[in-house]
Amino acid sequence: MDSPNDKTNGRPLGWQRLETAYPFTHRMFRVREDQVRWPDGAVRPYTYIQAAGAVWIVPVTGDGRVVLIRQFRYTMNDWCWEVPAGGFHDFTGNPLDLAKRELAEEVGGESDDWLYVGSFRPGVSLFDEICHIVLAREVRLAREPRPEPGEIIEVHLVPAPRALEMARSGEIVDGHSALALLRCEPHLKPQTISDKR
Repeated sequence: MDSPNDKTNGRPLGWQRLETAYPFTHRMFRVREDQVRWPDGAVRPYTYIQAAGAVWIVPVTGDGRVVLIRQFRYTMNDWCWEVPAGGFHDFTGNPLDLAKRELAEEVGGESDDWLYVGSFRPGVSLFDEICHIVLAREVRLAREPRPEPGEIIEVHLVPAPRALEMARSGEIVDGHSALALLRCEPHLKPQTISDKR
């Protein structure tokens, strides 16, 4: 998370942070409210959410199927298709280590073939979070999943073309999961998978 003495890049453009407060803090995020002199010279608050960041894992089995989860989400009051994911709010380490932990917890998966695909920002006007994408290849579902309390998860093996179609069509409503799948698309092509065998 940012320190209170940041925001120096905006100064040449007319942004000046005057003070910072945190009116709400949760274990996964905190609300930050800065008093700011805006480029028009007015002093106003600028409020946004600081989050610890997270990783989304696209797991692919040796035969080219993507391991998707279907999870009941209380916020949506519905089931949602997703890829496994987890946050840094309760983890210290790098994205790859977190990806390994979450793959084991959510689907009982393991892999010896990992690729860091990149990162994205989920909402640059409201969140400062960095989200990471990691591809796990040759995934084996070797263990029983160990979901956290409140995680009601079904594990589904879906052919890669179908998983990509679900991401494109909106059947996967979780934007983070859809983007993770689409960013991994170059690595999900059948010739890429067969070449690895």
